[in-house]
Amino acid sequence: MIPGCAPTAFGAMTRPMSGSNRPIASPCVQVCVIDGESGLCLGCYRTLPEVAAWGRFTNEERVRVMTSLPARRGRIDPAKLGMIAGDAPGV
Repeated sequence: MIPGCAPTAFGAMTRPMSGSNRPIASPCVQVCVIDGESGLCLGCYRTLPEVAAWGRFTNEERVRVMTSLPARRGRIDPAKLGMIAGDAPGV
């Protein structure tokens, strides 16, 4: 568990905004590895620009990105996802 964070329904964490008690929903699962082929994080499926700008996104922008994340998983080679999850064949 990350201090000051709380888990969300997808295992993602929320952090209070600076100077506020409002949490920022985040799909981050603390696996920050960008896949060179797809340009997506192997943990949360966001692009590097999305990760970098997350704290500045409006709630609407975050919802738009989070809604698109499940479909993005298919853009990543399943063998790479297996390595991250620890369930790759032969591991």
